[in-house]
Amino acid sequence: MKHTLLTLTALALLSGSADARTWEAIKQSGTIKIATEGAFPPFNMTKGKELTGFEVDLANQLAKQLGLKVQWVTQPFDNLLIGLNQDRYDFVIASHGITPERAKAVNFANPHYCTGGAIVTRTGGPKTAAALKGKRVAVQVGTTYLENVRKVPGVGDVKTFPKDTDAQAALMAGRVDAWVGDKFTGIDLVKAQKGKVVQGDMLFRERIAMAVKKGNSSLLKELNAALAKSQANGTYAKLSNQYFGQDVRCK
Repeated sequence: MKHTLLTLTALALLSGSADARTWEAIKQSGTIKIATEGAFPPFNMTKGKELTGFEVDLANQLAKQLGLKVQWVTQPFDNLLIGLNQDRYDFVIASHGITPERAKAVNFANPHYCTGGAIVTRTGGPKTAAALKGKRVAVQVGTTYLENVRKVPGVGDVKTFPKDTDAQAALMAGRVDAWVGDKFTGIDLVKAQKGKVVQGDMLFRERIAMAVKKGNSSLLKELNAALAKSQANGTYAKLSNQYFGQDVRCK
């Protein structure tokens, strides 16, 4: 889903000379440090003081499978990959879409779900890319949604917000004509607003994956194995159905 447009130079400079913790070091410590945004329902969000959501539950499940305790870190979306390259945590799970630009800066695990950017509008509003011509569109800053909305020919004012929930609020308040975000988040918004908004077309499709620091192949291997096991033994499907009523793995 989302993707921060950080320059590769900036990421390279921030990565410094320190090495990320290898799988062996993590295993020895008994605790894995995982970062997420905590403001992107239903994937990662904070309810009261509790961090929850599909990705949070999935990561907790994978860590348990690997025999590890979890230490969670929440960061604004734009800071997540920077912190990863500064070795502040072992991996990131925060709905990052795999893009060629990003894959040069971090290593991605196998995708843990497939989705895309969808248009959501109030009833009677623009539901297609063509209909966005001259319209005001709300998106979260630093995401693939922003990048793709800007590519729409003739799109009007593209308004950016620090959080996706802020962008949705702008749509509900009538300050914009449409919101573009994750299709599953859009489905939830339509349900929650009971007929006030409708979901339109998908603008693009993408594969979502966990990210580790470039070159941390030992951790990447373990994450991929744990995800494959979870998808094979039914625990992934159970969790996915709980949140979405369907299996959201990449087909």
